[in-house]
This record gives sequence, C-alpha cells and structure tokens, in this order.
Amino acid sequence: MTISPYGVVTGRATGKHREPGTSDKPHFQLFIEDNAGTRYQVPVNVLSDTPPSQVLFLADDDFRHPVTDLLPPAGSGWHPLASHAGTGALDYVRGNLFDPTRMRVLPPDVQGVDNDLEDFLEHYTDRAIADPTVAVYAFGQGFGRVSVLRRIVRFLARRHTHQGPGVHDIHMNQGNGVKHRPDDGVWQDGGLLFHFPAEHRWVGIFLAFQSQSWHTDDQGHSIGPPSPPRERVAPVRIVAARVGGPAGSDGQSVTLLNASADIVDLGGWRLADERGHVRPLPPRRLAAGGTVTVEGGDGLRLSRTGGALSLLDPVGLKVHGVAYTDEQVRQEGWTTTFA
Repeated sequence: MTISPYGVVTGRATGKHREPGTSDKPHFQLFIEDNAGTRYQVPVNVLSDTPPSQVLFLADDDFRHPVTDLLPPAGSGWHPLASHAGTGALDYVRGNLFDPTRMRVLPPDVQGVDNDLEDFLEHYTDRAIADPTVAVYAFGQGFGRVSVLRRIVRFLARRHTHQGPGVHDIHMNQGNGVKHRPDDGVWQDGGLLFHFPAEHRWVGIFLAFQSQSWHTDDQGHSIGPPSPPRERVAPVRIVAARVGGPAGSDGQSVTLLNASADIVDLGGWRLADERGHVRPLPPRRLAAGGTVTVEGGDGLRLSRTGGALSLLDPVGLKVHGVAYTDEQVRQEGWTTTFA
C-alpha cells in the first residue's frame, strides 16, 4: 500500500515546538491555520528509526519549479492530491525538484546555533510566523479529520498537546527498506514550501532518510542500494533544452554533456519527461567533454508551461534530471540552459 490520504495543506504559520533529539522519534512541530480558522499540526521527522539515523536535508532559498503553478490557493486548507504528474504532487526522483547532491546530513538537535536540523526548520518557521502574508504548504499524509487512519490520530494525540487534523510524512516516501516498504509509492513525497509574496520568492525544504534508495521502479520500490547523494555524480548531464515551439515540433531539442573523463556509450540510454514519455537516444559514443543535441518528438514532449526532463541509462536508472518553468521558455526559439 502507499501512504493515504496523500495531499497538501496550506495556511499561515502560527506556532512551533521543538522536541529534544534524545526523545523517542523526535519531531519538529509546525502549526498552521487556514483562512477558515482550522488549525493543522505538521510533525516533521528530524531522526530516522532506521540507521544511519541522521536525516538528509536541503533548503532551496530560491525554489523555481513548475509545481508552484499547480498548487491550491494560499490558506485554503487541506487538499488531496492524485499521485501522478501534473496534480501538484511531489516526487523527488521523477519531478526533478532539486539536485540530490546538494543535500546534507544533519543531527536532529545539538547545542549551538544553526548546526542542527531543528535549527534550520525553526529559522524558516520563525520567518513565516513573523509575516502573516507568508503561505506555508505542507505535503504528506493527512491525519485527523482529513484521514480515516484513526490509529494514527490516537497515537499523535497521546504524543502531542495539539489535537486535530494535520499532515505528517514530510519526507521522501519511496525507496524504503523492508520495514517501511509498504509505504512506497511514486508522486507522493513530502516536503515544505514557503511562499514569500513580498519577495516574489519560494523556499523549498526537502528531507529524506539515508536508508532510502534514489533509484525506484514504477511502484516506488528500490531498484538499487542506498547511496549518499553526494557520491552520485552524473557522468552525462542535461545542460540545455529548446522548448520554444509546440509539443513535438522540429524546433525542440535537448543538449547533453559528457562531463566525465571517459568515453560514454549512449546505446540504450533514454530521455524522459515528467509524465513518463521517453525518447531513445541515438546510439553513439560520446567523447569526454563532448556534447550531443537530441531533437524533440519521438515520444518526448517538452511543454511550454514548464516541465521536467530525466536522463536514464540502459538499466533504467536515473542519471541526471532538470526542471524548467514557463518563465524560462517564454521566448520562442531561445535555448534554456541548466546549471
């Protein structure tokens, strides 16, 4: 089974609570309230029950991704999301929300300033509490009045003073080991998004467990051993795309770079968009430092409203991925480059 119900709750931040890292299954508690006055509890895991226990964390202070155009109105409360592309659902592997190599391992709660996971979560929460115009979006599994999982409700009510609806599993929810394999699924990952309207800026907070695999099948199950994201350097990368024409037009293309020091045989490699449409790469040997431009079409659809592109090796493992917004492809005929 996957996590259910999966969705997002949006409101303004009204409170917080830190649990000591020495406690049993510690969480950082975020409280938000929607426009109707309904309060929600958002417990965020800061330690895993599966070793290695410290959590992988990334805060993107300038998050730009087409998913922000798919979200419900700020402050509108709980919204269930269908677990597939184009609904506003998150998928760390297929959605190319961020570069996993940027994630870092953080302890849950230690002495000092800005040196643990709860410190960083508190930093963004405090900013949101201080400015009531900031909208918070929490993705994960609903509980309480948004869920029929009464056992979870009773468990959380015993642990925390606030009782009522909320969202948990604010982390990657695929590629789990045996213990949590039943929770695997695609397009059902958790996370936090903060929208600062006065700054025209989004902040994305993403969390994962070190025991999770970053290669998953269509059910979200691991198809490779866990590996620290920092060790997963892509030999071939997507460096540019031209998305300026209608889907399937001759003017669309994707440019790849072999950043490694070795020749790479691209036979059997494929490009895939966020909806799973694929285009096989022309079989060729790409020299070290060399580039190749692949025309669009042949199954690959590049949308002018924003999207994601992934590069898959012959085994089907994701090698690299990028995302682009509609702002990046507004000018027809221009090529969008990726850092």
